[in-house]
Amino acid sequence: MSTAPKTVQSKDSALSEKGLKAGSVGLIGAVVIGVSCIAPAYTLTAALGPTVSEVGVHLPAIFLVGFIPMLLVALGYRELNNAMPDAGTSFTWATRAFGPWIGWMGGWGLIAATIIVLSNLAAVAVDFFYLMLGQVFSNPSLAELSKILPLNIATTLVFIAAACWISYRGMETTKGVQYVLVAFQLLVLGWFAVSAFAHVANGTAFDATAISPDWFNPFAVDSFTTFTAGVSLSIFIYWGWDVTLTMNEETKNPEKTPGRAATVTVLVIVIIYMTVALATLSFAGVGDTGLGAGNPENQSSIFAVLAGPVMGPFAILMSLAILSSSAASLQSTFVSPARTLLAMGHYRAISPRFGKISPTYKSPSTATIAAAIAAAAFYVITRTVSENALWDTITALGMMICFYYGITALACVWYFRAAAFSSVRSFFFKFLAPLLGGVILLVMFVKTAIDSLDPAYGSGSSVGGIGLVFILGMGVILLGVVVMLVMYRVRPEFFRNFSRTGASRS
Repeated sequence: MSTAPKTVQSKDSALSEKGLKAGSVGLIGAVVIGVSCIAPAYTLTAALGPTVSEVGVHLPAIFLVGFIPMLLVALGYRELNNAMPDAGTSFTWATRAFGPWIGWMGGWGLIAATIIVLSNLAAVAVDFFYLMLGQVFSNPSLAELSKILPLNIATTLVFIAAACWISYRGMETTKGVQYVLVAFQLLVLGWFAVSAFAHVANGTAFDATAISPDWFNPFAVDSFTTFTAGVSLSIFIYWGWDVTLTMNEETKNPEKTPGRAATVTVLVIVIIYMTVALATLSFAGVGDTGLGAGNPENQSSIFAVLAGPVMGPFAILMSLAILSSSAASLQSTFVSPARTLLAMGHYRAISPRFGKISPTYKSPSTATIAAAIAAAAFYVITRTVSENALWDTITALGMMICFYYGITALACVWYFRAAAFSSVRSFFFKFLAPLLGGVILLVMFVKTAIDSLDPAYGSGSSVGGIGLVFILGMGVILLGVVVMLVMYRVRPEFFRNFSRTGASRS
């Protein structure tokens, strides 16, 4: 029996299948997993407050502005997937367009960002798990258990292990779990929005604020620095839709379904965000006292503060929704780093052991376990050393997201350069949309890097007068360069022999 790898059914014949279970996810399943990875309930409770503190009532405008580059990049991803449906996505596509060095760093950016956020998602799930116990048993002291460091770390490791186990069992198990968790969090978010608007209509809102067209005007934001800070936060809240592309070798109609799922996911998320943002602003206003969305004391978790006044005795459902949201995202986020590591191992950019597939579940076995170990190690180290380091690394995620999204978007422009002007459709989807999206994100990367030099950007921590956010963000990227150079010494065949298509005429 031949052991040669099967060629992926794509226009790029140099790519090959990796043994994943084909046809296990349809369009709806992919969208559900995409929404789960973004985790709207968790993301909104963490991001609404900080964004309001930057831009006030112009929160809807900033959410819309942040949505634009995401949509433009998603369109470019769709074209790349149509030509090269490969689980390596950013790694594979950037390698085919620009060569192995840039491709390797694109893959590193995705892996590093997702590993970091996995640890954060687990930590948030643990916080809300104990908060839920405190609410269920009417014992606030139970919610304080998450502050006991050994217990916090142990519980976080259990959450990571459970998510890893579900992911290891393949896309069928992942999909089944996500249908339930995503449906529940969207139901609760809808309940919250309707209840908030009802309070406004009944005159029982904390600070009833009429919706104004000015809220949707990004040019009304006070300064460019404030604008970019708000956009940087809004880019983070959309991050995760590209998980639909990393499943492309496991979807039905792999050349079309993942790209469509990515576009639908981004559109669904912007509708959810705009609805909840408008409801929150209308009910609470942007004041910096009491229940105001601009109150610094409310910013770490806006729903933990507003759920009771808005939903009354059903506030516990919001805690459950955020717990399910972070737990669901923890599990679905494993999909991206595991499949990127799988592809890098498969194409010999790292150890071939990462290219192993579970014979039972047809999932990336070694890569999934490695992602879990890396996330657990990252959390234990940063949480033990400094809680500020953990949260500043999360703040630095914006840089890494802009970095690898920007590279991949420009890879689309370069890969299709020969076909860019062959039709109106090609000009828009293969050239203009990804070019604008990529440039916007790379500009945001540079601007965020410059701003984060200031220790005030983040927790206020610094090393030698340089902000900790900058050191962590750039440090992770530079670590990738070091690891890549080591891989060049250990596995030179990838860097010397991985063929480059250069331009596609399709």
